[in-house]
Amino acid sequence: MTVLMPESLDEACAMLAEGIAKNGEAPTPIAGATDLFVEWPLHADAHSRSYLDMSGATELRAASIEDDAVHLGALTTYWDVVVNHPLVAEFPLLLEAARQVGSVQIQTRGTWAGNIANASPAADGVPVLMAYDATVVVQSEARGRRAIPLDQFYLGYKKTQLAPDELIVDISLPRGLRSVEIFEKVGTRRAQAIAKVGLAITHSEAGWRVVAASMAPVVTRCAHVEHMLEEQKIVKTPQDFLNAIEADVSPIDDVRSNARYRKTVMSRLLYHDLKARCAWIE
Repeated sequence: MTVLMPESLDEACAMLAEGIAKNGEAPTPIAGATDLFVEWPLHADAHSRSYLDMSGATELRAASIEDDAVHLGALTTYWDVVVNHPLVAEFPLLLEAARQVGSVQIQTRGTWAGNIANASPAADGVPVLMAYDATVVVQSEARGRRAIPLDQFYLGYKKTQLAPDELIVDISLPRGLRSVEIFEKVGTRRAQAIAKVGLAITHSEAGWRVVAASMAPVVTRCAHVEHMLEEQKIVKTPQDFLNAIEADVSPIDDVRSNARYRKTVMSRLLYHDLKARCAWIE
């Protein structure tokens, strides 16, 4: 295995481009490497890859609060957010999600950008970022920077818009007042377990955001459920959400759960979480 250790973002982008030019393949970027270590014992091909250790690009570590947005640098860890009290006071779902990502050891190494790039449909951090209308900023040596709305970032299971020569450099969250902020994770345990159903809900001047995890090949915004809430359609039981859920997501049967269970749980979470907040949910 080869590990490249750039000392800046520009050097990291140059190493990606050089790897493609020389070998036809970019080295795999790593930050906390928590996902890499999960697959390490089972995937022998991972042992012979080239990796790009981003820890030297310290300019990507900072999280900042600006007038119109909060920015999480690509090396911002879950723990960096947990201990940033002004940030979590304004974005409380970040704290809720960070506290349920694995153990404290994982929280201090794993990064929000890595959670996005890993493209797991069961990610804990991605639903809350998406519910907060996050934008992912990426950079390459050849093309500079571009911004991608997180709800448009995924193309399919483990597929993203990130080009081989691009790195995530920033996650931007617009600031603003929200009347509803909810995060739910249903799993074997609250932490150190993969979600069977994940759900993030927000409401602001921009409208409703309902985001589901472990319910489709990618973390997904649920447009039909959002439309129900925007239209204030009368809901009398959890089952009234099922048609919209089935139009938005396609859960599977796997070792953790089955599709019917997942849809039933999501409908009940929506109903009971929103009943006290929405007069049209009876």
